[in-house]
Amino acid sequence: TDLPRSPPAAAEPRHASPAAPRRLREKLRTAARMAGPPAHTAPGSRQQVQGGEGRAEPATGAPPARETRAPFRFDYQRFRRSLRHPVRGRRPSEDPETRARRMKIKEMMKFAWDNYKQYALGKNELRPLTKNGHIGNMFGGLRGATVIDALDTLYIMELEEEFQEAKKWVEKSFDLNVNGEASLFEVNIRYIGGLLAAYYLTGEEVFKSKALELGEKLLPAFNTPTGIPRGVINLGRQDTRSLFSPCSGMSWSWGWASAGSSILAEFGTLHLEFLHLSELSGNPVFAQKASTSQLGVMNIRKVLNRVEKPQGLYPNFLSPVTGNWVQHHVSIGGLGDSFYEYLIKSWLMSDKKDSEAKKMYDDALEAIEKHLVKKSAGGLTYIAEWRGGILDHKMGHLACFSGGMIALGAEHAGEERKQHHMDLAAEITNTCHESYARSDTKLGPEAFRFDAGSEAMATRLSERYYILRPEVVESYMYMWRLTHDPKYRQWGWEVVKALEKHCRVEAGFSGIRDVYTTTPTHDNMQQSFFLAETLKYLYLLFCEDDVLSLDDWVFNTEAHPLPVNHTNFKA
Repeated sequence: TDLPRSPPAAAEPRHASPAAPRRLREKLRTAARMAGPPAHTAPGSRQQVQGGEGRAEPATGAPPARETRAPFRFDYQRFRRSLRHPVRGRRPSEDPETRARRMKIKEMMKFAWDNYKQYALGKNELRPLTKNGHIGNMFGGLRGATVIDALDTLYIMELEEEFQEAKKWVEKSFDLNVNGEASLFEVNIRYIGGLLAAYYLTGEEVFKSKALELGEKLLPAFNTPTGIPRGVINLGRQDTRSLFSPCSGMSWSWGWASAGSSILAEFGTLHLEFLHLSELSGNPVFAQKASTSQLGVMNIRKVLNRVEKPQGLYPNFLSPVTGNWVQHHVSIGGLGDSFYEYLIKSWLMSDKKDSEAKKMYDDALEAIEKHLVKKSAGGLTYIAEWRGGILDHKMGHLACFSGGMIALGAEHAGEERKQHHMDLAAEITNTCHESYARSDTKLGPEAFRFDAGSEAMATRLSERYYILRPEVVESYMYMWRLTHDPKYRQWGWEVVKALEKHCRVEAGFSGIRDVYTTTPTHDNMQQSFFLAETLKYLYLLFCEDDVLSLDDWVFNTEAHPLPVNHTNFKA
């Protein structure tokens, strides 16, 4: 039977499975209750990093000399000088139409922010129809998700007054002393990512200190037999005696996840942020933990490289206890998506030194092409889902990021593969554009199918909604930057007009429940990722290439820019 068509009025996880959007999101919101009290986890079997481990002992019997190493300090000014382009670009002469369109998107951002500030400041999202705030329970008691998600967008758009308002809230009101069950993934990509980006863009210490403090609260999630983190972390009740204490009990798996498994898109989407936490660590205690955590995110790869991949594919569910797959569902959309994205981006962020990440990406893409990429009768290229060898011929909106990802990877492939991958990226992006063009609102559904004579359209009531998602315009932005084909800017402008016509309401922007009617019902939710991602990617689409240049920056999966590590900035 069909699931209810209405999307929830709640913060939306990036990887909510489009296969069962309502059901999965309901489970996400109630995961902590379903899971019951956190189970005690076994101590991590990874090698623990001890302060003196590995140091040479003096030849004499005298006690070792006391270490007098100076505290670590990140040299921000040296970092800024290393950037190859000004963060906001050089603003060369440009045609008036491009500038006018960029200014329109800036006005949309100001409108979204001003209404959030007026009606919901400090809450996680704005409910624009009822003009109040929404908190939800995905962030473990943390507040201000929209503030943190909006910081870098406000800065890049030169909305100076609004940026100062957001910064002031972080300084005065952003409380990390909370006690609740949070999604490790969502807190990492939105809060850690947003704070890191704000620091790298501005050098304001408050953003760095908050990122490091919050990052430390996430570390107990790695306390599992395999080092694969669990999905839920309690941000309170931290056991400070030992990161890997067997009685810490601070993390557990989602109650709805198969057999207590961890999710590929969750444990596979930590690498960028955690390496930057290590890079910025300012005190020895945190540096040790961040270093341990870095081993944690690197250890994830060891587990994944060790386990057998069916047909070279990565299923979505893995046991954090045994390190084995729990079921064979493969998706480039919900539950899998950003794992693949972080492989190619880890390589780029390392200044192309992380060859392990590049090989994992290349091998995964080869398997995806071989087994999942299909062409419809009407000539549309799409990436199907795989369920134990049986294909499900649909794509989720979330999977539409893949056009941009494949293009980004193609830039750095060999000449023969480069053109092939650029063609594939263009075809997938075109298919995602068709999912928008074939709807009455010119906005795309949550999922679209290629069966029963239907192509690039939702065939189920439960998949017809649009919640201000960014993935399609994300691919437009990458395709524009890498090809400069003007159709991508035109397609982006079509999205701007559709958002204005169907999603803009009196007090903000709202998702809609059915993209196939020109008089849609609104869902009363201005998602924080609309400000972090959708509006940022649209703005960058109409900027010159040196604004947040891809030479200098890699975007995390919430569109927060993190710098490419060109050198070591220890002061």
